[in-house]
Amino acid sequence: MRITISQLNLHIGNFEGNLAKMLAAVETAKSQHSDLICFPELAVCGYPARDFFEFDDFIRRCQHSVEELRKVSQDIGIIVGSPTRNPVLAGKDLYNSAYFLYNGEILGIQHKALLPTYDIFDEYRYFEPAKEFKTIEFKGKRIALVICEDIWNVGDINPLYTICPLDEMMPQKPDFIVNISASPFDYAHAEARIRTVRANVERYKIPMFYANQVGGQTDVIFDGGSLVVSPDGLVFDEMPYFEECLKTYELDAVVGGNQNHEQPKDKIKLIHDALVVGIHDYFQKLGFKKAILGLSGGIDSAITAVLATKALGAENVRVLLMPSQFSSGHSVDDAKLLAETLGIQYDIVAIKPMYDAFETALKAQFAGQAFNVTEENIQARIRGTLLMAMSNKFGNILLNTTNKSEMSVGYGTLYGDMCGGIAVLGDVYKTEIYELVKYLNKDGEVVPQNTITKPPSAELRPGQKDTDSLPPYEVLDPLLFQYIECRKGPDELIAMGFEEALVKRVLRMVNINEFKREQAAPVIRVSTKAFGMGRRMPIVGKYLS
Repeated sequence: MRITISQLNLHIGNFEGNLAKMLAAVETAKSQHSDLICFPELAVCGYPARDFFEFDDFIRRCQHSVEELRKVSQDIGIIVGSPTRNPVLAGKDLYNSAYFLYNGEILGIQHKALLPTYDIFDEYRYFEPAKEFKTIEFKGKRIALVICEDIWNVGDINPLYTICPLDEMMPQKPDFIVNISASPFDYAHAEARIRTVRANVERYKIPMFYANQVGGQTDVIFDGGSLVVSPDGLVFDEMPYFEECLKTYELDAVVGGNQNHEQPKDKIKLIHDALVVGIHDYFQKLGFKKAILGLSGGIDSAITAVLATKALGAENVRVLLMPSQFSSGHSVDDAKLLAETLGIQYDIVAIKPMYDAFETALKAQFAGQAFNVTEENIQARIRGTLLMAMSNKFGNILLNTTNKSEMSVGYGTLYGDMCGGIAVLGDVYKTEIYELVKYLNKDGEVVPQNTITKPPSAELRPGQKDTDSLPPYEVLDPLLFQYIECRKGPDELIAMGFEEALVKRVLRMVNINEFKREQAAPVIRVSTKAFGMGRRMPIVGKYLS
């Protein structure tokens, strides 16, 4: 038997586009004499469709796509993910399902049993869990068909559920497993995914074909990396990351195993590739072409400009240099050098005249008041206004350049430097920013060395440095990681060796700035705990503040 995995970049609600990709993949698989082709979870509509599932017309159009695939299933089996209606009045209205189509017929439908409702997932909001588990007989083989999370309950890997779907299917003696997935990216997830697939294969002693989605869906990135794992537990093949791919495999060769094609996984390269895909697909799927950002001469805006140029092309990236009376000369020079190196358009608009106008307008009200963060925020908001004006006038979507360290502790100005359509670096800590710039410069200097080596500064007052307001990033970031990603409380953090005063100060900054993050641009997710859907905190909560 020949089995094809089609790893596709799907678009939520783009039924015609998604169907066209699948129909083309079916024809390619047929040309390769494949017996079976596997598409990802909810492939007909894209994942995560969220409250689109509440629209009857959305579900009807999903069913239409399945019907069109059924028509082309002559001489080839097709496994495809789609929502299906629950015919029983009690329970949720829908199932998250996998269709098995062949020769114009529906050979079987298997519903998803384990519905993740944690982190970025909210599937129990829409779907009823499966209660029946039946293998599907096809061309003399019996197939255990499961969907994404259904394999994530083996042993101590992720024991969140009371049943294990494959345990229910094993008495039917399947020959191999097919798992169709929409498994989102974070920099640690690829290795976890392989461990999970391998644990299932070693438990059941049969091979698994694992088809994953690829591409960006606003803040959530899917990395692909579809897998074929043979009964010996070796990765027979691992498909590319962050790109569409179609491959066909001989079942007998997979069963024979004895080869390992697992790819190396470098954290910073994965983050880089995910961010480029995230920017590209955000623009492409929304029908946008051109981006704009403020280029300050600092490292965060520099990296964002490089990533945007890779994702969109130099002709589609424009930057605005907005020096104030507090900007150092080398900051402007560094920004100009980077723009010229990248070949992107840049404009220089000095903000001092506008700042002076604000100062004059508020002179009576601010009389006797010392310069403080108010005047700093005015500068940031002038820059935000200029960038949004350019965005409105020329149709360039604003990229936000705030990093995760700054976003965590509120070191940013609402309606100023926090403006933007998408936050590119909002899930990348400052210390990781420095690792990322090394990767960008690995084949020659792109980001100017002075941008990298100078002390981080917002340059909103004379001689300002980030460390005037924040602990050094090499101290701050490990603490933030333990609190945000690892959910360690204050006593645990102190026991780990963090100073008590530092813990109280930092946790208070994180918690009192929740209101800013609620209003921030969507953050491209690359870690295990990004700001957004995956981290839901009350704004007025007292705990730890």
